[in-house]
Amino acid sequence: MPAPACATHAMAALPSRFVRLLPGLALCLIVTAAAYGAQAAESALWGKAWIEALVLAILLGAAARSLWTPPESWRAGVEFGAAWPLEIAVALLGASVPTQTLITAGPLMLIGVAAVVATALPVSFLIGRGLGLHTRMALLVACGNSICGNSAIAAVAPVIGADSDDVAAAIAFTAVLGVAVVLGLPLVGLMLGMKAAGFGALAGLTVYAVPQVIAAAAPMGAGAVQMATLVKLMRVLMLGPVCVVLSLIGPRPELETAPETAPDGAFVAGEARRRPDLTHLVPWFIIGFVGMAALRAFGLIPHAALAPIGAAAGLLTVVAMAALGLGVDVRAVARSGGRVTLAAVLSLLALGAIGFGCLKALGMA
Repeated sequence: MPAPACATHAMAALPSRFVRLLPGLALCLIVTAAAYGAQAAESALWGKAWIEALVLAILLGAAARSLWTPPESWRAGVEFGAAWPLEIAVALLGASVPTQTLITAGPLMLIGVAAVVATALPVSFLIGRGLGLHTRMALLVACGNSICGNSAIAAVAPVIGADSDDVAAAIAFTAVLGVAVVLGLPLVGLMLGMKAAGFGALAGLTVYAVPQVIAAAAPMGAGAVQMATLVKLMRVLMLGPVCVVLSLIGPRPELETAPETAPDGAFVAGEARRRPDLTHLVPWFIIGFVGMAALRAFGLIPHAALAPIGAAAGLLTVVAMAALGLGVDVRAVARSGGRVTLAAVLSLLALGAIGFGCLKALGMA
């Protein structure tokens, strides 16, 4: 096909791809509008929104998903809504981080985040193994719990050769438990009398996904959200080193070409380990967040632009939360078994304790 014809074909394909996203995106926007409407109703009735749109979006989305399974044709739009709006929002959030927040975090916080991940990973793995989970499942739960939920599970799965059933079960738990933490962590922060920066750091250290981190920190104010996002992105950066280490010492994945095997099915000569794709271990939105924070720190973003940028980031985050809720099916957890449930819950509690201990050591709790 001549070059101009190829270009024409590619341009013609764009509208069809966009149309394919419309049903799911429309559903995300409907849930988003309902969340904002519920928040406005709270303010009108009680003079204050006790549950913000961020949390309402994921609750409404999860309720809709648990009561009704959208047709397959809607999945692409929902998945798009959970990804791109969030990634753009996180990059924009860099502009909302004051220089003082960066100073408060500092290099000691990065060291603390690395220490929390390095401690929580083996603790969570040992909990899983102690409860009888096989090695790959225990590693998936440990990595999802200790780093960044679904993203960590998806990145680690091919490195250790996890099968699709294990991946699906681990992702189901991170989705459901993530919602529970979003709702419960602010209450823990209030009971402990934590200040905004310290609570934001705790949310960044313990909550799974970036939108859930933002939602959990939101009740404590903008300062908590800024610190939570910054600490969470530091935690996401740990995914690269963890994948490299697991590729060297973790269980060997199955090969695309069959290796020689012993009679009992164990791998022998000719087995090789799949190398992690290092090009995807630092997501673009982390680079965007750092870049926007640097522009803010050097005064290169006009002050008048900060409020619109923040509003855009907030709206995109609520859309992503709606999409995230629409991907949560509580029934999937019931099908995954009690041992996995217990392992995930105990690992989460251990992570919270380790994270709080780290903040105590840094004088932030």
